[in-house]
Amino acid sequence: MRHGIRAPLSGEVPDGTRTATPWPKWSVAESRVTPHGARALEIVAGEDRKWLAAKGLLDTQGCPAAGAVRIASNSSERTIDSGEDYANGFAPDCAIAVEHRPVGTVDPMFEPLRAHATTFDAKAAIADIDRSTGGMTALVERHAREIAELDRVLGCGSGCVPGGPPRVSAEDDGHGIALEGPIRGTSGVAQVLLLQYVEGLPARDVGWGRVDAAGLKRLGALHAALFAVFTRPPYMAAHQAALLGRRVLQSLEAGPKLDVLMGHDTNVTAVAAALDVDLVTAGYATNDVPPGGALLFERVRETRSGRAFVRVSYRTQSPEVLRSGGHAMTVAPLRVPGCGGELCPVAVFERVLSARLAAVR
Repeated sequence: MRHGIRAPLSGEVPDGTRTATPWPKWSVAESRVTPHGARALEIVAGEDRKWLAAKGLLDTQGCPAAGAVRIASNSSERTIDSGEDYANGFAPDCAIAVEHRPVGTVDPMFEPLRAHATTFDAKAAIADIDRSTGGMTALVERHAREIAELDRVLGCGSGCVPGGPPRVSAEDDGHGIALEGPIRGTSGVAQVLLLQYVEGLPARDVGWGRVDAAGLKRLGALHAALFAVFTRPPYMAAHQAALLGRRVLQSLEAGPKLDVLMGHDTNVTAVAAALDVDLVTAGYATNDVPPGGALLFERVRETRSGRAFVRVSYRTQSPEVLRSGGHAMTVAPLRVPGCGGELCPVAVFERVLSARLAAVR
């Protein structure tokens, strides 16, 4: 699950980005979840509680039994806060502990490349990225229309976001990759504009009044293009989802009634890519995961035969619902290739996902 609505990250709008007028101010420090974002997570958690109660897994109110609910978050402040917000919405006053490492440390489950958790070969990764995308120049060319639209919103004329030649290269330590060029810069700016909208900023402050919800969806393709490099190619997905995918399999086999993994859009897109599914939902560009968006994995049993299956869904709230603080959820079923339908036999699901995950050190 992706964390809640937050203020822009440091550097998300690249230094040197030109705009006709200054950027609107946020009510919280950079990268922190906003009060509106916290409330949205509480709402989502409350709806999840109703969904589980309807299935007979938990009561509609009161504190869940010990061990019935587990929440783990990455070690950033925004993910820890999001885990706590979700816990508060799911079971108010029950003090469900959010498992996490100390702030600022690297958690291999959520950041396997930084943690050196797999045997990552940057050269092999770049070759696979180029195969998957057609190369960085082609990737930029495919998004030329969105880049031009972003320039119009920023109001500077053209070339508003500094870019330079498109290039993907190995990180200095060899355990990651670096992206340069127009997609690197414009992806972050497009995300900031979406965050303005779902945060509920006045219309005049959402892209300075020069973009609407439909335009934000188009610009979201720039943010999704980042994942076309960092998480969607098969090699990157195998490594980025290596530990998270195994945690999913463990939870389906012998986990609590609810296991929440609170991370980032990179985590959601990596696991989706490992399953070879695209994330399509109302109001967002394909594979652009919104705040609070999540992959749902259910283990279900057929009453007549007793056979166990896994059902995978993509749960989001539309931009309009997030903006207004509404309760409506959008749940899109996902068909995992190799499963033969929306219900995947447990053994088949385990085999399909396991085969697409890199070995862990």
